Amino acid sequence: MGPVSAPYGPLVVDAHHHLWDLSVRDQDWITGPALAPLRRTFTERDLGAETAAAGVTATVLVQTVTVADETPEMLATARDSDLIAGVVGWTDLTAPDVADTLAALLALPGGEHLVGIRHQVQSEPDPAWLLRPDVRRGLTAVADAGLAYDLVILPHQLPAATRAAEALPELTFVLDHAAKPPVASGGLEPWAADLRALAALPNTVGKLSGLHTEADWRTWTVRDLRPYADTLLDAFGPSRLMFGSDWPVCTLAASYGRTLATAGELTEALSHAERAAVFGGTAVATYRLGERIAHRAGRPTVT
Repeated sequence: MGPVSAPYGPLVVDAHHHLWDLSVRDQDWITGPALAPLRRTFTERDLGAETAAAGVTATVLVQTVTVADETPEMLATARDSDLIAGVVGWTDLTAPDVADTLAALLALPGGEHLVGIRHQVQSEPDPAWLLRPDVRRGLTAVADAGLAYDLVILPHQLPAATRAAEALPELTFVLDHAAKPPVASGGLEPWAADLRALAALPNTVGKLSGLHTEADWRTWTVRDLRPYADTLLDAFGPSRLMFGSDWPVCTLAASYGRTLATAGELTEALSHAERAAVFGGTAVATYRLGERIAHRAGRPTVT
Protein backbone atom coordinates (compact mmCIF):
# COMPACT_ATOMS: atom_id res chain seq x y z
CA MET A 1 0.00 0.00 0.00
CA GLY A 2 1.04 3.57 -0.53
CA PRO A 3 1.57 6.06 2.28
CA VAL A 4 -1.48 7.36 4.08
CA SER A 5 -2.56 10.83 2.97
CA ALA A 6 -2.14 12.63 6.31
CA PRO A 7 -4.35 15.65 5.42
CA TYR A 8 -7.36 13.31 5.34
CA GLY A 9 -6.69 11.59 8.66
CA PRO A 10 -4.92 8.47 9.96
CA LEU A 11 -6.28 6.31 7.15
CA VAL A 12 -8.12 6.77 3.86
CA VAL A 13 -10.92 4.37 2.95
CA ASP A 14 -12.47 4.46 -0.49
CA ALA A 15 -15.94 3.25 0.43
CA HIS A 16 -17.25 2.80 -3.10
CA HIS A 17 -15.63 1.39 -6.22
CA HIS A 18 -16.28 -1.29 -8.80
CA LEU A 19 -14.37 -3.96 -10.73
CA TRP A 20 -15.44 -5.98 -13.73
CA ASP A 21 -14.01 -8.42 -16.25
CA LEU A 22 -15.75 -8.35 -19.62
CA SER A 23 -14.33 -11.77 -20.45
CA VAL A 24 -16.35 -13.17 -17.53
CA ARG A 25 -19.55 -11.16 -17.86
CA ASP A 26 -20.94 -8.32 -19.91
CA GLN A 27 -21.85 -5.09 -18.19
CA ASP A 28 -25.08 -4.44 -20.05
CA TRP A 29 -25.49 -0.97 -18.55
CA ILE A 30 -22.42 0.29 -20.43
CA THR A 31 -24.14 1.47 -23.60
CA GLY A 32 -23.67 4.31 -26.06
CA PRO A 33 -20.63 6.35 -27.03
CA ALA A 34 -20.54 8.43 -23.85
CA LEU A 35 -19.82 5.35 -21.72
CA ALA A 36 -17.43 3.79 -24.24
CA PRO A 37 -14.34 4.50 -22.05
CA LEU A 38 -15.78 2.09 -19.49
CA ARG A 39 -16.18 -0.78 -21.95
CA ARG A 40 -13.05 -2.62 -20.88
CA THR A 41 -11.94 -4.78 -18.00
CA PHE A 42 -11.00 -3.07 -14.72
CA THR A 43 -9.03 -5.29 -12.35
CA GLU A 44 -7.90 -5.16 -8.74
CA ARG A 45 -4.38 -4.54 -10.06
CA ASP A 46 -5.62 -1.47 -11.95
CA LEU A 47 -7.31 -0.26 -8.80
CA GLY A 48 -4.17 -0.89 -6.76
CA ALA A 49 -2.11 1.37 -8.99
CA GLU A 50 -4.62 4.20 -8.52
CA THR A 51 -5.03 3.80 -4.78
CA ALA A 52 -1.29 3.42 -4.09
CA ALA A 53 -0.59 6.72 -5.80
CA ALA A 54 -3.39 8.36 -3.80
CA GLY A 55 -2.37 6.92 -0.42
CA VAL A 56 -5.57 4.93 0.09
CA THR A 57 -5.49 2.41 2.94
CA ALA A 58 -8.45 0.18 2.09
CA THR A 59 -11.52 0.02 -0.14
CA VAL A 60 -15.06 -1.31 -0.39
CA LEU A 61 -15.98 -3.16 -3.60
CA VAL A 62 -19.59 -2.62 -4.74
CA GLN A 63 -21.73 -4.72 -7.07
CA THR A 64 -22.53 -3.59 -10.60
CA VAL A 65 -25.03 -6.12 -11.98
CA THR A 66 -28.01 -8.02 -10.62
CA VAL A 67 -26.43 -11.41 -11.18
CA ALA A 68 -26.08 -13.87 -8.29
CA ASP A 69 -22.65 -15.14 -9.36
CA GLU A 70 -21.04 -11.71 -9.08
CA THR A 71 -21.09 -11.56 -5.28
CA PRO A 72 -19.18 -14.83 -4.66
CA GLU A 73 -16.64 -13.66 -7.24
CA MET A 74 -16.21 -10.36 -5.42
CA LEU A 75 -15.80 -12.13 -2.08
CA ALA A 76 -13.07 -14.33 -3.58
CA THR A 77 -11.33 -11.21 -4.92
CA ALA A 78 -11.50 -9.53 -1.52
CA ARG A 79 -10.19 -12.65 0.23
CA ASP A 80 -7.04 -12.54 -1.87
CA SER A 81 -6.62 -8.76 -1.80
CA ASP A 82 -4.43 -6.61 0.43
CA LEU A 83 -6.61 -3.63 -0.43
CA ILE A 84 -10.30 -4.60 -0.51
CA ALA A 85 -11.63 -4.75 3.05
CA GLY A 86 -15.35 -5.02 2.34
CA VAL A 87 -17.86 -6.08 -0.31
CA VAL A 88 -21.35 -4.74 -0.96
CA GLY A 89 -22.95 -7.51 -2.98
CA TRP A 90 -26.31 -8.33 -4.52
CA THR A 91 -28.99 -10.88 -3.89
CA ASP A 92 -32.64 -11.03 -4.83
CA LEU A 93 -34.38 -9.35 -1.92
CA THR A 94 -37.75 -10.62 -3.10
CA ALA A 95 -36.77 -14.30 -3.04
CA PRO A 96 -38.48 -16.37 -0.32
CA ASP A 97 -35.12 -17.88 0.69
CA VAL A 98 -33.20 -14.59 0.89
CA ALA A 99 -32.14 -15.24 4.51
CA ASP A 100 -30.67 -18.61 3.55
CA THR A 101 -28.88 -17.05 0.58
CA LEU A 102 -27.29 -14.41 2.79
CA ALA A 103 -26.17 -17.03 5.28
CA ALA A 104 -24.63 -19.06 2.44
CA LEU A 105 -22.75 -16.00 1.15
CA LEU A 106 -21.39 -15.26 4.61
CA ALA A 107 -20.21 -18.88 4.90
CA LEU A 108 -18.23 -18.78 1.64
CA PRO A 109 -14.44 -18.38 1.59
CA GLY A 110 -14.09 -14.61 1.87
CA GLY A 111 -17.64 -14.33 3.22
CA GLU A 112 -16.41 -12.34 6.19
CA HIS A 113 -15.83 -9.49 3.73
CA LEU A 114 -19.55 -9.17 2.96
CA VAL A 115 -20.62 -5.92 4.61
CA GLY A 116 -23.69 -4.91 2.68
CA ILE A 117 -26.24 -5.60 -0.05
CA ARG A 118 -27.34 -3.37 -2.91
CA HIS A 119 -29.95 -3.48 -5.66
CA GLN A 120 -30.30 -1.15 -8.66
CA VAL A 121 -33.45 0.49 -7.32
CA GLN A 122 -32.78 3.39 -9.71
CA SER A 123 -33.83 1.09 -12.55
CA GLU A 124 -37.10 -0.02 -10.95
CA PRO A 125 -40.12 1.63 -12.61
CA ASP A 126 -42.09 1.56 -9.35
CA PRO A 127 -41.00 4.60 -7.27
CA ALA A 128 -42.24 2.78 -4.17
CA TRP A 129 -40.33 -0.45 -4.88
CA LEU A 130 -38.56 -0.26 -1.52
CA LEU A 131 -41.93 -0.33 0.24
CA ARG A 132 -43.21 -3.55 -1.30
CA PRO A 133 -43.90 -6.27 1.30
CA ASP A 134 -41.55 -8.76 -0.36
CA VAL A 135 -38.76 -6.19 -0.51
CA ARG A 136 -39.31 -5.27 3.15
CA ARG A 137 -39.01 -8.95 4.06
CA GLY A 138 -35.70 -9.04 2.19
CA LEU A 139 -34.45 -5.88 3.88
CA THR A 140 -35.32 -7.40 7.25
CA ALA A 141 -33.19 -10.40 6.36
CA VAL A 142 -30.31 -8.07 5.49
CA ALA A 143 -30.60 -6.46 8.92
CA ASP A 144 -30.83 -9.85 10.64
CA ALA A 145 -27.61 -10.89 8.89
CA GLY A 146 -25.82 -7.89 10.37
CA LEU A 147 -25.32 -6.20 7.01
CA ALA A 148 -25.94 -2.68 5.74
CA TYR A 149 -28.09 -1.81 2.74
CA ASP A 150 -26.75 0.53 0.06
CA LEU A 151 -29.31 2.71 -1.69
CA VAL A 152 -28.65 3.45 -5.35
CA ILE A 153 -31.64 5.61 -6.17
CA LEU A 154 -32.70 8.72 -8.04
CA PRO A 155 -34.06 11.91 -6.44
CA HIS A 156 -37.73 10.98 -6.95
CA GLN A 157 -37.15 7.75 -5.00
CA LEU A 158 -35.87 9.50 -1.85
CA PRO A 159 -39.30 9.68 -0.16
CA ALA A 160 -39.80 5.91 -0.46
CA ALA A 161 -36.27 5.34 0.85
CA THR A 162 -37.08 7.53 3.85
CA ARG A 163 -40.23 5.56 4.59
CA ALA A 164 -38.31 2.28 4.29
CA ALA A 165 -35.64 3.51 6.69
CA GLU A 166 -38.33 4.67 9.14
CA ALA A 167 -39.96 1.24 9.01
CA LEU A 168 -36.68 -0.62 9.60
CA PRO A 169 -34.72 1.24 12.29
CA GLU A 170 -32.58 -1.84 12.89
CA LEU A 171 -31.10 -1.63 9.36
CA THR A 172 -28.42 0.87 8.33
CA PHE A 173 -29.24 2.45 4.96
CA VAL A 174 -26.24 3.87 3.07
CA LEU A 175 -27.10 6.44 0.39
CA ASP A 176 -24.88 6.13 -2.68
CA HIS A 177 -24.01 9.17 -4.80
CA ALA A 178 -26.39 11.47 -2.89
CA ALA A 179 -29.28 9.97 -4.91
CA LYS A 180 -27.76 11.48 -8.06
CA PRO A 181 -28.88 15.11 -7.78
CA PRO A 182 -29.22 17.33 -10.88
CA VAL A 183 -25.76 18.90 -10.63
CA ALA A 184 -25.53 19.66 -14.34
CA SER A 185 -28.64 21.84 -14.24
CA GLY A 186 -27.84 23.35 -10.85
CA GLY A 187 -31.18 22.44 -9.29
CA LEU A 188 -31.33 21.83 -5.53
CA GLU A 189 -35.01 21.34 -4.72
CA PRO A 190 -36.85 19.13 -4.03
CA TRP A 191 -33.71 16.97 -3.85
CA ALA A 192 -32.21 18.82 -0.87
CA ALA A 193 -35.38 18.73 1.23
CA ASP A 194 -35.94 15.05 0.48
CA LEU A 195 -32.31 14.22 1.26
CA ARG A 196 -32.54 16.05 4.59
CA ALA A 197 -35.64 14.04 5.49
CA LEU A 198 -33.74 10.79 4.89
CA ALA A 199 -30.65 12.01 6.74
CA ALA A 200 -32.76 13.02 9.75
CA LEU A 201 -33.12 9.31 10.53
CA PRO A 202 -30.28 7.99 12.74
CA ASN A 203 -30.00 4.71 10.82
CA THR A 204 -28.91 6.45 7.60
CA VAL A 205 -25.42 7.19 6.27
CA GLY A 206 -24.36 9.04 3.13
CA LYS A 207 -21.53 8.74 0.65
CA LEU A 208 -19.64 11.74 -0.68
CA SER A 209 -19.43 10.14 -4.09
CA GLY A 210 -20.58 10.43 -7.68
CA LEU A 211 -21.24 14.16 -7.73
CA HIS A 212 -18.92 15.13 -10.57
CA THR A 213 -20.37 12.47 -12.86
CA GLU A 214 -23.75 14.16 -12.41
CA ALA A 215 -22.16 17.43 -13.58
CA ASP A 216 -20.92 18.35 -17.04
CA TRP A 217 -18.05 15.88 -17.46
CA ARG A 218 -15.87 18.31 -19.40
CA THR A 219 -16.41 21.64 -17.67
CA TRP A 220 -17.34 20.94 -14.03
CA THR A 221 -15.61 22.76 -11.20
CA VAL A 222 -15.51 22.28 -7.44
CA ARG A 223 -17.77 25.31 -7.21
CA ASP A 224 -20.46 23.42 -9.16
CA LEU A 225 -20.35 20.55 -6.66
CA ARG A 226 -20.14 22.54 -3.46
CA PRO A 227 -23.88 23.20 -2.88
CA TYR A 228 -24.54 19.47 -3.07
CA ALA A 229 -21.58 18.49 -0.91
CA ASP A 230 -22.51 21.16 1.64
CA THR A 231 -26.05 19.80 1.76
CA LEU A 232 -24.71 16.30 2.36
CA LEU A 233 -22.37 17.49 5.10
CA ASP A 234 -25.04 19.56 6.81
CA ALA A 235 -27.66 16.80 6.59
CA PHE A 236 -25.61 13.78 7.64
CA GLY A 237 -22.71 15.39 9.48
CA PRO A 238 -19.15 14.11 9.10
CA SER A 239 -19.74 11.15 11.41
CA ARG A 240 -22.37 9.77 8.99
CA LEU A 241 -20.69 10.64 5.70
CA MET A 242 -18.00 8.65 3.91
CA PHE A 243 -15.84 9.23 0.85
CA GLY A 244 -16.26 6.99 -2.19
CA SER A 245 -14.49 7.38 -5.52
CA ASP A 246 -17.01 5.45 -7.67
CA TRP A 247 -13.98 4.32 -9.69
CA PRO A 248 -13.85 3.55 -12.59
CA VAL A 249 -17.12 5.36 -13.35
CA CYS A 250 -15.54 8.53 -11.96
CA THR A 251 -12.99 8.47 -14.79
CA LEU A 252 -15.68 9.67 -17.17
CA ALA A 253 -15.22 13.07 -15.56
CA ALA A 254 -11.95 12.95 -13.59
CA SER A 255 -8.98 10.80 -12.70
CA TYR A 256 -8.88 8.89 -9.43
CA GLY A 257 -6.44 11.40 -7.99
CA ARG A 258 -8.56 14.38 -8.95
CA THR A 259 -11.66 12.67 -7.53
CA LEU A 260 -9.99 12.27 -4.14
CA ALA A 261 -8.50 15.77 -4.24
CA THR A 262 -11.93 17.23 -5.05
CA ALA A 263 -13.44 15.51 -2.02
CA GLY A 264 -10.61 17.05 -0.04
CA GLU A 265 -11.46 20.53 -1.32
CA LEU A 266 -15.14 20.02 -0.57
CA THR A 267 -14.33 19.14 3.04
CA GLU A 268 -11.52 21.64 3.62
CA ALA A 269 -13.53 23.61 6.19
CA LEU A 270 -13.87 20.59 8.48
CA SER A 271 -11.70 19.94 11.49
CA HIS A 272 -9.02 17.26 11.35
CA ALA A 273 -11.24 14.88 13.32
CA GLU A 274 -14.22 15.52 11.06
CA ARG A 275 -12.18 14.89 7.91
CA ALA A 276 -10.81 11.71 9.47
CA ALA A 277 -14.42 10.54 9.82
CA VAL A 278 -15.36 11.32 6.23
CA PHE A 279 -12.22 9.74 4.78
CA GLY A 280 -12.05 6.69 7.02
CA GLY A 281 -13.86 6.51 10.32
CA THR A 282 -17.43 6.50 9.03
CA ALA A 283 -16.74 3.69 6.56
CA VAL A 284 -14.90 1.65 9.19
CA ALA A 285 -17.79 1.99 11.65
CA THR A 286 -20.62 1.51 9.15
CA TYR A 287 -19.13 -1.47 7.35
CA ARG A 288 -17.25 -2.92 10.37
CA LEU A 289 -13.89 -2.84 8.59
CA GLY A 290 -11.62 -2.28 11.56
CA GLU A 291 -10.26 -5.77 12.12
CA ARG A 292 -9.59 -6.44 8.43
CA ILE A 293 -7.85 -3.09 7.94
CA ALA A 294 -5.78 -3.57 11.09
CA HIS A 295 -4.78 -7.09 10.08
CA ARG A 296 -3.64 -6.06 6.62
CA ALA A 297 -1.99 -2.82 7.65
CA GLY A 298 -0.28 -4.35 10.69
CA ARG A 299 -1.67 -1.74 13.06
CA PRO A 300 -3.99 -1.79 16.10
CA THR A 301 -7.67 -2.33 15.41
CA VAL A 302 -9.50 0.81 14.24
CA THR A 303 -13.01 1.37 15.58
